[in-house]
Amino acid sequence: MGGHLLRRLLAAFVTALLSSLAVFLLVRAVPGDIVAQMLGQAGGDPATEQALRGFFGLDRPVWQQYLAWLGQVLQGDLGTSWTQGLPVAGIVGQAFAVTLELGLLTLIVATAIGVPMGLVAGIHEGRLLDNVIQGINILGLAAPVFWIGLMLLIGASALIGWSPPFMYSSPGQDLWQNLQILLLPILSLGLLQAVAYSQFVRQSVVSALQQDYVRTAIAKGLPQRKVFFKHILRNILIPLVTFMGLILVQILGGVVVIESLFALPGLGRLLLTSIQNRDLPVVQGGLLLVVGVALSLNILIDMLYQYLDPRMRR
Repeated sequence: MGGHLLRRLLAAFVTALLSSLAVFLLVRAVPGDIVAQMLGQAGGDPATEQALRGFFGLDRPVWQQYLAWLGQVLQGDLGTSWTQGLPVAGIVGQAFAVTLELGLLTLIVATAIGVPMGLVAGIHEGRLLDNVIQGINILGLAAPVFWIGLMLLIGASALIGWSPPFMYSSPGQDLWQNLQILLLPILSLGLLQAVAYSQFVRQSVVSALQQDYVRTAIAKGLPQRKVFFKHILRNILIPLVTFMGLILVQILGGVVVIESLFALPGLGRLLLTSIQNRDLPVVQGGLLLVVGVALSLNILIDMLYQYLDPRMRR
């Protein structure tokens, strides 16, 4: 167990190192930079341009810029924002708190809706209820998240005359306003992920029902409830935990559209704005945080998987 964890941590470190290089190079592949944006299309005095490039460190070779930035990161310093003049760690951390809250609440909603739908569909495979749920899942998978968000926003405004507040408030400032502004974004993402949950759980239940140990339990005359909870639900719990972690990573990595649609000051919106402003330190710090969270979740899921399945420990 300890050796496996050490290998996973070492692999995660190597992955993070390679990801940092990829992030650094990709953000610089975007045409234009902050100096060109500051001077405008007409350009400016060459001496001024050279001075600005020296100020931002853009006059050095790319590999020197990367090593300097990597040295800062390894010391826990993500640098300073070029447009705000504030530490990147504080800016990114504040935005990530909004995205994390949105992601966790979305995961709860998606689980609460998708898992029961999948269980019901799997148990009633091939019957009317299964077909209805399958039809809902197909519609949900075909609908883009921004369309779901717009329909919920228009529907809430037209049917009940309600719209979410425009100013974001953290749970510590105003919990009620915080829940109001997050309600539609959570439902938009949650409904989309719920259909993925439903499909996965349904397939897991159908597969479990075909296993010999379940057929034997049914043949012995065990009550359906006991067969379901002891033999089916316990065995689909392990892959479900893995899928849950993947869904959370997907939610955290794909909130740009929803945060922009509902004006949430989250990490996705921050990265989009920073790319437009060519604020490279913020973009690099934000993407590196996303990579770190994804790697941490994968390690956590792997450890939890070994805990739930004793065969993995051997």
